Amino acid sequence: MKQQQPQKSRARFLGALALITIAFGLYWALVQAPRDALQGDVQRIMYLHLPSILTAYLSFFLVFIGSCLYLWKREKRDDNLAHSAAELGVLFTALTIIEGSIWGKPTWGVWWTWDARLTLTAILLLIYSGYLMLRSLIDDEDRAALSAAILGIIGFLDIPLIHMSVYWWRTLHQPPSILRPDKLPWENVHPAMLTALAINFVGFLLLYFYLLSLRLRLGEVRSEIKTRRLNQGAY
Repeated sequence: MKQQQPQKSRARFLGALALITIAFGLYWALVQAPRDALQGDVQRIMYLHLPSILTAYLSFFLVFIGSCLYLWKREKRDDNLAHSAAELGVLFTALTIIEGSIWGKPTWGVWWTWDARLTLTAILLLIYSGYLMLRSLIDDEDRAALSAAILGIIGFLDIPLIHMSVYWWRTLHQPPSILRPDKLPWENVHPAMLTALAINFVGFLLLYFYLLSLRLRLGEVRSEIKTRRLNQGAY
């Protein structure tokens, strides 16, 4: 119990810091950043859309790392990391698609189109939703973790395809405005826009690691309960 108190305090501090940072980032996005010259105010959803997809990518990268480590060492903590990150990755990917639809309606005239980047992002969501379903359908925990680890590694290969889709195919989705090889970020984007993006991205990262810490602890508690039940059953 004594060890849990500092963990809870750190988690609460991280959660509060995340909310404060996101609130500050939204202030910059809605008040300080100028209106986009072409899209107007609807472009402001970018300040949530871009941080959410980058956070989802980070989450699936942790699934990839956790899955590789589990296949190598067969340790529960690595599987717990992959499982926890997958759940949060699905959450942030779904959020990204919702935000993109809201942005797409006034910009493209439709809520959804089978654009290459949108389609590949939807496939990413389906892959990791299937990852979670696979874990729930297999009763044997070790076999479920092994199967999920393989799918988690394969599913990560979709992310480079999503990134390169705007270069490889003709798409409605615009190419990157910030990370361009021909220009520095501040040469192509207003500094206030970059500031709003940076603050919101930090806020999303803080929120992500707050949620991840809670989910990891939940996985540990579940594992402890199962171990106790097995030990009680042995007697």
